[in-house]
Amino acid sequence: MLERTTPPSGERTMPPLRPRSTRRSSDKVLPADTRRHHLSLVLQCLVDDGPLSRADLARATSLTRVTVSDLVSELLADGLVAELGTKPGVRAGKPATLIGLVDDAALIVALDLSDDATLHGALLDLRGAVLTREAVALDGARGDDAVDLVVALAQRLVADAEHQVIGVGIGTPGVVDDKGVVRQAPNLGWYELPLAQLVTDRLGLPVSIANDANIAALAECTFGSGNAHGLLLVAVGHGVGGGILMDGAVLGGPLMSAGEIGHVVVEPGGLPCACGNRGCLETLLAVPRLRARLAGCDADERAAELAAVGSTLGAALAPIVTTLGIADVVLYGPTELLDGPLLEAVRDEVAGRSMPVVTESLDVRMASLARDVVLTGAAAQVRFAQLGVV
Repeated sequence: MLERTTPPSGERTMPPLRPRSTRRSSDKVLPADTRRHHLSLVLQCLVDDGPLSRADLARATSLTRVTVSDLVSELLADGLVAELGTKPGVRAGKPATLIGLVDDAALIVALDLSDDATLHGALLDLRGAVLTREAVALDGARGDDAVDLVVALAQRLVADAEHQVIGVGIGTPGVVDDKGVVRQAPNLGWYELPLAQLVTDRLGLPVSIANDANIAALAECTFGSGNAHGLLLVAVGHGVGGGILMDGAVLGGPLMSAGEIGHVVVEPGGLPCACGNRGCLETLLAVPRLRARLAGCDADERAAELAAVGSTLGAALAPIVTTLGIADVVLYGPTELLDGPLLEAVRDEVAGRSMPVVTESLDVRMASLARDVVLTGAAAQVRFAQLGVV
């Protein structure tokens, strides 16, 4: 993770969704690595603080003015930054020139595969603003057919780009390792699928892939109002997944499966689940199952059914909230299903099953970034991987 020598007040950092560096003290640090790190420091300052002069950048990064001037020259040549005129204020000597990030100098393709019926994609700039959207109906596709839809969606977005695309970010349901292999995504029929390599081979672009709930949790804390010191995000779509942030770090675990709450059995002997078990939380809460449960219900019956599912979810979340000291529980998915009786029932159930000292400061809410939380998180992954900017 990038570290700034003089971080701005209140700055929140966004950890990459991969294990911490395993570099040993005996490993060599090459000059190219040092320069890449310094370029990232300069870009990070411009992302965090807006336009700055070269002198400002030198102070913020603790690099020499000569080094900063050289780095800025390289970034200007690459088109990633631009000179924006002189710095306001009257002072003796030559006026300082402000340097600012060129938001659309490089673009990112982001894909959200969490929806039960549609694969969503977008073209985003370096600040995470959505420039173009595309979508494709899933139509029950699984296995290789689903991979083909993912690649075709990414290709359409690349074709839409008017500037260079620096990479593709994908948020997918299931267990994903740090090499971009989807170890298990039952609803898509993917097992030990090297999705990152497959997409790279067909698009010729670097690809960053992570679990959709982890990406959503990351984005909620970085771009939204999430509490990175203790957040649990539950993503509800084609399946159900969870992303956990503790003390600013995404929890993955040795199997990269931390947060897979959707496959916790909540009704022993219940409905069959795509994972092979019966009565998993996903059999109640996944959007297709939830919509089927609500079919034909009047308003009162609908509210009662949603509250019942919310109570089951709250009972499953309470041990996690208490054990980890979670302060922020966030639901991400269709608001017409989650926001209302279901959310209220989750809130009440967690409160009733947890210590008062835990629940008195606990926030249970909907995601602040709404539908774009996975897309912005996937784009942020690419930005970090390619530019070192969080």
